[in-house]
Amino acid sequence: MRHSATQIKRLRSSGADKTSAKAPEAESLGAEFWSKARVVMPRVKTSVHLRLDSDVVEWFRANGKGHLTRMNAVLRAYVDAQK
Repeated sequence: MRHSATQIKRLRSSGADKTSAKAPEAESLGAEFWSKARVVMPRVKTSVHLRLDSDVVEWFRANGKGHLTRMNAVLRAYVDAQK
């Protein structure tokens, strides 16, 4: 979605693009984490229509936002295990 120059100006003047001074400092991940970290480029996604059991979908939804991403991760793990 593109924003007009007026919308951007309004957002900037509202302070919406600033981090709160009250925000807690994030804990450092440490050198060990970064020495083992790897960058994975996102794969191209394909949109599909898929019929799933209602209880399966509700279970993923009950765990909060990102339920489709988690479903994809489960399928990715299965595919990788089959290789």
